[in-house]
Amino acid sequence: MKRLSLRLAIVAAVLAAAVVFCVPTFFPGLTRLEWLERKRISLGLDLQGGMHLVLEVDTAKVVENAIGRIQQELREAARRKQIANLRLDRPSPFKIEAQVQGSENVARFKELLEKDFRDLRIQRLAEEPERHHLILDLPEAEAEQIRKLAVDQALETIRNRVDQFGVAESDIRRQGERRILVQLPGIRDTQRAKELIGRTALLEFKLVDETHDVQAALQGTVPPGSEILYKVEEDPATRRVTRTPFLLKKTALLTGASLTDARVQLDSQYGEPYVAIEFDRKGARTFERITEENTGKRLAIVLDNKVYSAPVIQEKISGGKARITGRFTLEEARDLAIVLRAGALPAPVTVLEERTVGPSLGADSIRAGILSIGIGSLLVFAFMILYYKWAGVLANLEVLLDVVIVCAGLAAFGATLTLPGLAGILLTIGMAVDNNVLIYERIREELRNGKTPRGAVDAGFDRATTTILDANLTTLITALVLFQFGTGPIRGFAVTLSIGVVASMFTAIVVSRLVFTYFLDVRRVRRISI
Repeated sequence: MKRLSLRLAIVAAVLAAAVVFCVPTFFPGLTRLEWLERKRISLGLDLQGGMHLVLEVDTAKVVENAIGRIQQELREAARRKQIANLRLDRPSPFKIEAQVQGSENVARFKELLEKDFRDLRIQRLAEEPERHHLILDLPEAEAEQIRKLAVDQALETIRNRVDQFGVAESDIRRQGERRILVQLPGIRDTQRAKELIGRTALLEFKLVDETHDVQAALQGTVPPGSEILYKVEEDPATRRVTRTPFLLKKTALLTGASLTDARVQLDSQYGEPYVAIEFDRKGARTFERITEENTGKRLAIVLDNKVYSAPVIQEKISGGKARITGRFTLEEARDLAIVLRAGALPAPVTVLEERTVGPSLGADSIRAGILSIGIGSLLVFAFMILYYKWAGVLANLEVLLDVVIVCAGLAAFGATLTLPGLAGILLTIGMAVDNNVLIYERIREELRNGKTPRGAVDAGFDRATTTILDANLTTLITALVLFQFGTGPIRGFAVTLSIGVVASMFTAIVVSRLVFTYFLDVRRVRRISI
């Protein structure tokens, strides 16, 4: 009786936990516990609709940018070392060509490379006491590491943006070497989501070149070290777009890498939204120095090569705070604040594949999945009752308990139910019935051999349990491998199959034996309807 009581307590605890975790999904109004309210079954992209994107990170651009930064650092270091007659060019996006004249300059330049730029690979074109001509680039291992880190950083940045955008149960993962898979269930405004995810969000502060004529630059004579960028504005009333050209210094005095916060605020005078930004300590000191040294000049705020504003610096600005204006709508300002807080993408991303699943298609998938489960279950239930009589009724009740446990497991673990997951539930029903068939056939065999009902039940369960464990553990291992190495639909199938396998073993071995023991030992039943 002690073993019977222990089994009864275990079954009661499992059943109670399953019901509790199913309540928020199927009866959301019955619970007031905050932690339990969050334990709901989330529907995947194929069931509730949403957005599927495959993005590719332009890793070549990352290496090119790295070479550009190294060139700038090399030029500044050479200036500090007072190396004259140095010329640095870019014969290709991934190489730096260095030419230096004079024996003293050559010696200083060699020392500089050896001390501060040891990571560069050097190809010597000419090495003479009075002349040094080199081609510098990154070793392949270093370039590959930069590419890998760029994809990792892009993945984390996109995940941060999606989290701040408020998408529940998003699926964001790396796919191959340069690609990122993004699945956003429940998204309706797909264009806004795509712009938010794919925006590079490179924030730069650049001085306006006021010593040269912007109109002359537009005619093709852009001064060295300067570039033309545009401020694009749209009149909300007429929808007319105006493009104002600005001639800016190429060198960015400060970037968004120093940002610590970006929030939407409303202008007290006109009520228009703007984005208030704050810098870290180093960025605040840099911004203060920039505004002090360039008082009276115009400082352009540039985001993704688009000028948002170019105000005149009236005085030194301390405190590390600034604002970005640009006749935003409230939604545009919020999206801009999101991408600035999440950080800039290390390189541009390209949308390789885009699929949008409408909510009506998702509802059709749910109906089709439930219909297939219902029809399959009814056929199985009818067969079990006709073939095994009252024992078949018990098997059917166990199958229902399996489905409840699977749903509770999905809710408890925060897993997402997908269309292949519904197929996994249907397969679980078949496996649960198969476990009971093994046990019942063993019991029938023992009864035909002349054993008592009690002896037949014990022998049937003892002999069938090993077979059930072998078959189900093999399936469980397969499901875990699918979950570990699969993607998207495959993982959805593996989740429900894994939970279903464990549930079917529990109900077949523990619950079923508990019921048989109860009727044979407590109710003293002399004949089994099997």
